[in-house]
Amino acid sequence: MCHICNIRIGYPRLFDDYAPGESMDLIKNSLQDIMQKDGKLLSFGLLATIWSASNGINAIVRAFNRAYRVEETRSFIVSRLMAIFLTFAMIFVFLVALILPVFGKEIGSWLFANFGLKEEFLYVWNMLRWVISILILFIVFLGLYWIAPNKKLTCVSGIPGSVFATGGWVLVSLGFSYYVSSFASYTATYGSIGAIIVLMIWLYLSAYIIIIGGEINAYYSQKKAGC
Repeated sequence: MCHICNIRIGYPRLFDDYAPGESMDLIKNSLQDIMQKDGKLLSFGLLATIWSASNGINAIVRAFNRAYRVEETRSFIVSRLMAIFLTFAMIFVFLVALILPVFGKEIGSWLFANFGLKEEFLYVWNMLRWVISILILFIVFLGLYWIAPNKKLTCVSGIPGSVFATGGWVLVSLGFSYYVSSFASYTATYGSIGAIIVLMIWLYLSAYIIIIGGEINAYYSQKKAGC
């Protein structure tokens, strides 16, 4: 029970190092409001959020199709189910990828204490948890670039864009977070709407990185085909 309480209190910190500080205030307040609402309202809000998020994935899929110069021939149901699946996949993998850097040390200590591992394990684990986090990001991007376009592709064809998207997303997120925290104050300029502006800019930059990764994959695919 204590672990659950700690998770509820500490869950916003998962994003503190990645999301801009002012957008974190918006996320924290929204999550706290949601947790206090009625269950039916929460379920409806969750479904609406997933549907809206899948619209964003659909927009990325259309961008990929343009990059590969193909038309969308999959049915509405197939496209929507794929978008919802990719939405859940990205949410889950991003959460795991963010949990490891934040709580990785505690996880390593728990493994060390409960499985009688050697002290060297903690040293190795503290390095591996960052590698694992980046690897998970890479895998989800690779799956996105492989499945999303309406074109028969090999898994290997998504590697260039996945490398770019993984490194680009981490660098852009950390860089923008540092900029907002150190140099910019959107709240002072725009008031309470400033947090929404910061969050939207961050999401826009993240989506832009993903789309550029898709463009890179399409370029190499067309180059390989001799187009």
